[in-house]
Amino acid sequence: MKTALLVIDIQKDYFPGGKFPLVNPEEAARKAYELLQCFREHGGRHVHIQHISLEPDASFFIKGDSGSDIHDIVAHFESEPIVYKHEPNSFLNTDLLDLLKGWEVERVVICGMMTHMCVDATTRAASDLGFEVIVAEDACATRDLKYDDTTIPADIVHKSFLAALKSYGRVMKTEEILALLAGDQEKSE
Repeated sequence: MKTALLVIDIQKDYFPGGKFPLVNPEEAARKAYELLQCFREHGGRHVHIQHISLEPDASFFIKGDSGSDIHDIVAHFESEPIVYKHEPNSFLNTDLLDLLKGWEVERVVICGMMTHMCVDATTRAASDLGFEVIVAEDACATRDLKYDDTTIPADIVHKSFLAALKSYGRVMKTEEILALLAGDQEKSE
């Protein structure tokens, strides 16, 4: 099965010192890096997705601001494809679907930020578009959310969204995904 890795919005504004820091983004980014390196080393298709806000009053991911840059942990190499998006759904008004179709991709592995927003929207869209979907649970990060007077801790937000995403595909740890991909590689040889 042709598989591609989607590395979504692992951008500097989400890290300590950024304009919109998440909870534990470094840990998630390191797991995303493990996946990225696997795809790089084995010639697998992978794409960086970078959110650039078009809102005039945007507080983060501002075009031209270093906070919108892809974080060094998963640094984008010049030869690697990058999709620029302006909405949570990485397929909306981008060329991502055309890129994946051109590669004849059947399955996507999704990692990135934020679990409750862009990872969620992209996972659901990928499933709706007919892709088999795997979400790397430990290679995603989110933040605390507020509802009325209640603060929902990031860990609960993360797990709640992953629980819902199980209806759209598999939710697996990075090491499980790497083992699955290694098994696929052995079968194809």
